Amino acid sequence: MALPMSFERRVAWRFLVEGRTQSLLILLGVAAGVAVVAFITALVTGLQGNTLSKTLGAQAHITLYSPYDTVIPAAPAASGVHALQTTQPRAQRTRSLSNWQLLLPLLEAEPGVAAVSPMVAGAGLAQRGEATQSIALSGIELPRYDRIVGLRSKLVSGQPTLEPGDAIIGTQLAADLGIAVGDRLSVLVGNGSTSTRETLRVTALADLGIRELNRRTVLVPLRTAQSLLGLPGGASSLDVSLVDPWQAQALADSFAQRWPYRVESWQASNAQLVSALHAQTVSTTLIRVVVLLVVVLGIASVLVVSVVQKQREIGILRAMGATRAQMLRVFLLQGLWVSALGSAAGVLLAALLVKAFVTFVRGSDGQPLFVLRVDPATALQVAAVATLCGVLAAVVPARRAAALDPAQAIRL
Repeated sequence: MALPMSFERRVAWRFLVEGRTQSLLILLGVAAGVAVVAFITALVTGLQGNTLSKTLGAQAHITLYSPYDTVIPAAPAASGVHALQTTQPRAQRTRSLSNWQLLLPLLEAEPGVAAVSPMVAGAGLAQRGEATQSIALSGIELPRYDRIVGLRSKLVSGQPTLEPGDAIIGTQLAADLGIAVGDRLSVLVGNGSTSTRETLRVTALADLGIRELNRRTVLVPLRTAQSLLGLPGGASSLDVSLVDPWQAQALADSFAQRWPYRVESWQASNAQLVSALHAQTVSTTLIRVVVLLVVVLGIASVLVVSVVQKQREIGILRAMGATRAQMLRVFLLQGLWVSALGSAAGVLLAALLVKAFVTFVRGSDGQPLFVLRVDPATALQVAAVATLCGVLAAVVPARRAAALDPAQAIRL
């Protein structure tokens, strides 16, 4: 006669309670494993997000430039004729992208593109009194450029305005030249054999997160830079911001195939950073796999021991009418309960570890090093995988219990 379905639950619970020391130890092991996986995942995700925000906070995800000026080599000499041929590389100059006004709406309509901003960039000198500093002059349209790098959030003083004759400069450049908001500086730009000078009023100081950028950056209206650099109506580059920064290389390759421009993604310009982030991701994945493997082996070993210890009880239950399928479910339920409870406890432990890290690990300014939190979706995924691994770990001891012969088990 088949026993009721609640029989498996009662027997599974009874076995867990009788071996409560073993059950508690494996539950703690599962909780520790899940906590380690969730905490390390949150830590690496937060670290990578902080690194990317600092790296990409001052640059576009994709930048389009004019192609390089090249020299067409001389035709090969005729057979039997000896000729000295030398091709001299052409000096590059600041050039405008052809038809950039028409390209702008096409880029904005591309799927995945968040913002596009034209820029005119060149080198120059900033002077104030006897102080002189080399600068990177950038002409921008402030509303568009703000959507690329979030410039307004980087201002430390002044107002985010760029009218004709205005400039926003980096904090370190302001310190080097002794400039405050409202002061004026002179910008000198060489253009071939001539030079152009413009006096600008500083409307704001920006902290771009990188010392060298803060030392060299001068932002002016687009038309001002066009006049200074001799590119009337032109744009030396188009900066593109994406919804997903990791799609930059694929989109850059697509743009390069469709349009005759030089296209560079942030991955190409930060190859070492991308390699480091990839190494972090691989290391985290290996840690997760090893920890989950330890959890699986722990659950399997405890349940195998339980089968050995409970052979007599299993034999009696089989003699009373318990089927092989029911005994199989008994031990699968044990694996499910232990792994599920351990996973839930592990997620809570990971949240406590994150809170402790944010509370006690701080930078020199007293603020947390970076944003760190346990993502609910990631925590649910880790808990689900750990629970599934726990059930799979119970398969071998469950099959062993189901295969026991009742007569032999009772005699043991």
